[in-house]
Amino acid sequence: MTPHAVRALWVRAETIHAVTYLADESRAAARDLGLRGFWMGYFAFRAAPLGPVDADVVEAAFYNFAPAMVRRAIPDAWRYAAPEAIVVCRSESAAAALRRLATAAEIDPAVAGAPSLRAASTSVTADERSLFGANRVLTQPDDPVAALWQATTTLREHRGDAHVAALRAAEISGCQAHLLLAAERGVPDDVLRENRGWTHDEWNGERGRLVARGLLEDDGALSSAGRDVRESVEAATDAGAQELVASLDVVELIAAFDPLARRVAGSGTIPFPNPMGLPSLDAS
Repeated sequence: MTPHAVRALWVRAETIHAVTYLADESRAAARDLGLRGFWMGYFAFRAAPLGPVDADVVEAAFYNFAPAMVRRAIPDAWRYAAPEAIVVCRSESAAAALRRLATAAEIDPAVAGAPSLRAASTSVTADERSLFGANRVLTQPDDPVAALWQATTTLREHRGDAHVAALRAAEISGCQAHLLLAAERGVPDDVLRENRGWTHDEWNGERGRLVARGLLEDDGALSSAGRDVRESVEAATDAGAQELVASLDVVELIAAFDPLARRVAGSGTIPFPNPMGLPSLDAS
C-alpha cells in the first residue's frame, strides 16, 4: 500500500463527508435545530459525537481554529440542541444531500464498500484520537446512505487526528499549519485566515515565528526547510492513516467511492481551493 493510495482514498472519503458542512440540506438541518449561523452549525455537527463538551476540548480536537472562534459557538450550541439529536440530524441531512447530488449507480458502489471500512475502524486503537474514537462508537444508522456517510466521516476523523498528532510532533501550531499550507499551494491567506478565525495580528505573529525558524522566507514563500517539514508532516499523517486501512483493498475502495466523490466535487458544493485543505480528485 503506497502513501499515494492512502491519500487518494482519503480525498474521496473526505469529498463525500464534506457535504455535511456545505450542502443545502445540512445547513437547513442545522437551522431547523435552532443552531445560530453557519459556524455554530459546523462546530456543533462535527463536535457532537464528543458529547456536550466545553470549548477547550473542541479547540484541542479541531486544532487549527482560533480559540475565540470556537468559543463563539461552543458550548452555547448545546443550549439549542442536544449532541445526540445533532448526531442523528447530521447523518440524515448528509444522506439527503448525497441522494440529491448523485444517482443510484454512483451511490450504490460506495454503499457496498462502506461495511469493510466500518469493520476496519473497530480493529485499531483510538488512543489520543478523540474525534475518531467518538465517531466509531456511534450507533449505526439504519439508512445505508447515512451509514456510508458515517463510515467516510470516521475515516476522515481518523486521518485528521493523525494529522494533528504529526503537527504537534513537529511543533507546528494550528495557525502555522495554515500558513505553511498557503505558502506551499498558493492559497490566498484570507481563505484560510478568515475561515479559521485568526486575527491579522495573530496571523502575522505566527508568520514571524515561522520566518525565525527558517520555515518561511521573509516574503512569506515556503523555504526548503519549510518544504521538508510539510513533507514530513504529510508522511507522518499517511503513516498514521494507514493503520486503519491496512487490512483493506484500498484500490478497490477508491474505485467504489470515486463515482460518488466525483459527482459531489463536480456539483459545485465544495469550493476549490477550500479551507479544509481538500485537494481536487485529479490533483490527488
